[in-house]
Amino acid sequence: MKKILLAVVLVLSAASANAADTCKSKAIDKNGKPLAGAALTSSLKKCTNEAAAACDSSAKDKNGKPLAGAAKSSYTKKCVSDAVGG
Repeated sequence: MKKILLAVVLVLSAASANAADTCKSKAIDKNGKPLAGAALTSSLKKCTNEAAAACDSSAKDKNGKPLAGAAKSSYTKKCVSDAVGG
């Protein structure tokens, strides 16, 4: 159990260190102004869904084996939160 938690912590710290752009920082219109209202909501929803799919497929331990159960849920939740920016 300690090995799984350690692997999750290592993966999460590596993922957060590499997260440069977030969904919130990408939510700008073609003129460079921040989105608002329904456009912002739609953009964040689409970006969150894409992040969830990417995080779910990248949920692996330090040996490359897929995570399962609580470790996978924890990783995916943290990864999506980092990707969304909040």
